[in-house]
Order: sequence, then structure tokens, then C-alpha cells
Amino acid sequence: MSANDHDELLARFEEDRSRLRSIAFRMLGSADDADDALQEAWLRVSRAETGDVENPAAWLRTVVARVCLNALRTRRSRREQSLVHVPDPIVSPDSGPGPEDSALLAEGVGLALLVVLEGLSPAERVAFVLHDVFGVAFAEIAAVLDRSPEATRQLASRARRRVQGQAPAPDPDLARQREVVDAFFAASREGDLDGLIAVLHPDVILRSDGGSGRPQSTVVLHGAEEVAGQAAATSRLSPFIRRVLVNGVPGVVVAPRGRLQVVMAFTVTGGRIVAIDVLADPHRLSRVDLGRLEG
Repeated sequence: MSANDHDELLARFEEDRSRLRSIAFRMLGSADDADDALQEAWLRVSRAETGDVENPAAWLRTVVARVCLNALRTRRSRREQSLVHVPDPIVSPDSGPGPEDSALLAEGVGLALLVVLEGLSPAERVAFVLHDVFGVAFAEIAAVLDRSPEATRQLASRARRRVQGQAPAPDPDLARQREVVDAFFAASREGDLDGLIAVLHPDVILRSDGGSGRPQSTVVLHGAEEVAGQAAATSRLSPFIRRVLVNGVPGVVVAPRGRLQVVMAFTVTGGRIVAIDVLADPHRLSRVDLGRLEG
């Protein structure tokens, strides 16, 4: 590759940075990890010695995807099997996400979906994200995974079935979603179990990740009655709740005396809450800037 071609490829990387970051974010479920992956990919591109690149966009996608695949494999090998892992949320003001957050969330990537993606194998996740979210051809994905296109198609199909079964799409009307979540907290404040059950899907799931700093907060609850009972029991936190968007859907932060304790995201489908995802890990909550939520 000539110096001029190399410079053009680096320039193309910068042009495509936003799209490449979106790909990395969906694969890794963390804005910080996506930024790290892009930095590693940029270093690889800057050091690359190869012939003419016929399709720069595809070549750069492949570089980023391989970096993410390695990161997923490393993460899977070192992470202890835990009850649940809630990825780092993107928390925005209730008025709407800023331009940078909007770019990450453009194709729709709720926290409930990211939780389900965490349960996929690294190869399944890469195949699903590249094909089903970004429309990349299986032949290109096969080169990333070092598998045949047919095997790659099967990986994506298996991942798709799991996602469709465990991460239903939220209702399209954000205002209506917020009404349902507000009704949930109104019933919680009053200790109204019937009111809580009315806005919860019978098969609702609540997933809470307290990390190593708050292991007692790592739980999974199933069913409207169990989730309603938990919500009623924590009604004392109601005065400290602030409405926000979490990965583009209605959520709240709970911050007594200005100290963030919990981020909650709600998936509302068919006018009822089908999933509640809670991050209570003190270490990861420390990365959330409460000051930027005053929008």
C-alpha cells in the first residue's frame, strides 16, 4: 500500500468513525469499550501493510469487528458466571439524548436487548449485530469469524431466535411508554399492588446487577406479583427518583442526597412493562454524570 493510499484509508476511518463506533457499541454493550475498540482498530489500520483495498468501508468494518470479537472472547473467558450482567447504560435527560448519544442509539438498542446479547456467544453476537442490525452480507461476516457463509447464517439465525424470544421491541410511542412507567411509580408510592400488577405484563422480568460492590442487589425476579411486591417494598426511594431516558427508553435514576444508587430502564410492549433492567453496581454507576441530566 502506498503512503497516499494509507493516508486515504486513515481519512476514510475518520469519515466512518461514527458508524464504526455504533457497530462496536452494539457488539460490546459499552460506550467506553467501543471507544477502546476504535482506538485499537485505528492503531491496526495505521500499522497495516497490505495491497490495494478494493472496498475500504468493508475492510474497516472487518478490522473493527475482529477487535470486538477478540474483546468479547476475552471478556467471556475472564468473567465469572453471574446471575445477570446489565451492560453500562446510556443515560440521557428525559427531554432527549444529545447528538453523540443519538448516534449510538440510531438503530435502537435498548438495555433489555443488550442484556440478551450478553447471553450470546461472541460469534453469535458478531453475526447478529453485523447482519440483522447493519445489513452486512454473510460472506463478509464469514471472513471476520473464519467460518463459512452458511455457518455464519446459522449463527445469526440462532441469535435472532433468542433475541426475539427474550427482548421484545418496545412500543413506538415514547410518550405512551412514559405514561406507563409513571403509572408504575405512582402505584409504587401508594403501595398499590393491584395498580402495579395492572401495568406489568404477567411474565415481566426484573434483572438487577449490583456487581461486586453490591452483590445483594444482584437478583432476577419473574412475574407480575413478584416484581410488584419488590416495587412496593422500595417505595421509600420515591422522593429521590428522577425521570431520564436509558438507552432511548423511559427510565429513572435514584439519587438520594445527590449520590447515584440505581439506574432503571423499562421496556414497555403492548402498553405493559415486560422488562425492568437495573444497574446498582457502585463502580459502574460512578461513570454516570448526574450533572448532564438536567436537560
